[in-house]
Amino acid sequence: MIPEQHALRQLFHQVVSGCYSEHLGIHDLEVTSYVADLLTEFCAADKLYPIHDAEGHPIRDVNGMLAASDPVHGTADSFDAERRVRKHIGDFALFSTGMFPEAAQRARFTGDAGLLDMVRIGKESYSIVSQFNLFEYQNEAAFFGRLAEDFETYMYGLTKVRGELDRLGAPVHLM
Repeated sequence: MIPEQHALRQLFHQVVSGCYSEHLGIHDLEVTSYVADLLTEFCAADKLYPIHDAEGHPIRDVNGMLAASDPVHGTADSFDAERRVRKHIGDFALFSTGMFPEAAQRARFTGDAGLLDMVRIGKESYSIVSQFNLFEYQNEAAFFGRLAEDFETYMYGLTKVRGELDRLGAPVHLM
């Protein structure tokens, strides 16, 4: 994990906050911090693909991730695991569609979910995460409901973040 005071994390927080404020009129620190932390986390390639199949290989396609999220037929061994996988799918879909929409669009030609499917899957995954609203998940359930509801807005904000990072000359070629 990249430390709180690391320059990269601070850069992402500054750029996300600025772009969401300027282009979307969003001044919600919870949202901008979550998105900036997501960008920071996904700088480590292993964080992009933490879900593994039964043989222990990383699952790199969204359809495979969806299959793994099923606690009955997939590799998620509990409802907590289902929530963790669905949260990752939502995060992955938001990141992919916002930062690399061209890669998400190309994916449909390889048999994986395309851009529109990724948006639908991301919204659905965040919505499912929001349904885990008891015990330790109670306080954050509504937040994931907001991520589901306004997914396209946050996705658009990430396209602006990418543009700003490109303008600054920051490397964003992860996918």
